[in-house]
Amino acid sequence: MSGPDPLAGGGTSTERRVVIWRSCLLPASETFIRQQGAALTTWRPSYLGAVRVDSALASASDVIAFPDTPAGRRGWLELRLTGRSGRLRELLAELDPALVHAHFGGDGRLVARSAQRLGIPLVVTLHGLDVTRQAAATGARGRRHRHNLRDAFGRAALILAVSGFIRDRAVALGADPDKVRVHHTGVPVPPEPAPAAKGWDVAFVGRFVPKKGVDDLVAALSRSARRPRAVFIGDGPLFGEIRDRAARAGLDATFLGGQPPAVVARELAAARILVAPSKTAADGDTEGLPTTLLEAGALGVPAVSTYHSGIPEAVLDGETGLLCPEADPAALAAAIDRLLGDDELRTRLGRAARRRVAEHFDIRRQTRRLELLYDEVAGRET
Repeated sequence: MSGPDPLAGGGTSTERRVVIWRSCLLPASETFIRQQGAALTTWRPSYLGAVRVDSALASASDVIAFPDTPAGRRGWLELRLTGRSGRLRELLAELDPALVHAHFGGDGRLVARSAQRLGIPLVVTLHGLDVTRQAAATGARGRRHRHNLRDAFGRAALILAVSGFIRDRAVALGADPDKVRVHHTGVPVPPEPAPAAKGWDVAFVGRFVPKKGVDDLVAALSRSARRPRAVFIGDGPLFGEIRDRAARAGLDATFLGGQPPAVVARELAAARILVAPSKTAADGDTEGLPTTLLEAGALGVPAVSTYHSGIPEAVLDGETGLLCPEADPAALAAAIDRLLGDDELRTRLGRAARRRVAEHFDIRRQTRRLELLYDEVAGRET
């Protein structure tokens, strides 16, 4: 007789506390951190940050170590310079977690000494820029970041990488291969969506930064023979430049700026395809695995994306979407036109994308796997 499914989830009376640490708590672009915490069932999350970020993801229940006061600013500076903080250690002791989970390698270093002093095991998730752009920086800044990463790697009990590419980068930077596991964070998978009216041909969702390749998307849309209607969701330093470039090209493009998750989901469902033209930026900044690809797939929306970082782990070329070389607007335009011009192909890839996300990236199952890793690290019987 088979036993219970270890991934089935469900709360227990023996749940223990995990402190989820993000030094800047919490940028609006990091919904994946809140979603993962909310999906925990056998561990109880508390959120701890160094400073509060004024965003839709901020919560009154967040514990903030360094308020915006002269003393708080001095404490935050000391932590960044030394990796030590009596205040942070006091708060961790008060929260009394069985585990600390830090997101991003630099944040792992900031909390590692305090956790170690208290005998609390540390899990660090690497997301991308922490082992790409930041680690590739030249001069003293790059040397300091690489040193801090190695310090965090050495003190962590477990290192999670959001893709195989990020795992390999961590190992190349000095992480013990035996400590590093690939763990896909996952996304919520809603019930089978009803057919939605398609107001957009193409959707882009993401920060307007070089690694997102939004400049390549504008160039591709300018080349497209179909002149698609596009919606751009997100904000960032390149927002104004990209919007102006689209206007000069005469594109049928709507720029909505940053939007809450419910609006993003609604607009994604109203798109025929998602385009995520990610690439390695000039400064080395690289994706881990863009969450928006999984969110679109969960809605049955196929993607056009690139052979970049962990993307091929989520999007299978010709099966769940179409992949192109990085920084190639001509190839991107051809893939967009192919998918927009073939209703049967688009429908088939969208259905396959939803199945793949449900089977491999459902946040409930992925978070249950995470809890089993928590159990292992904390020495708990499972």
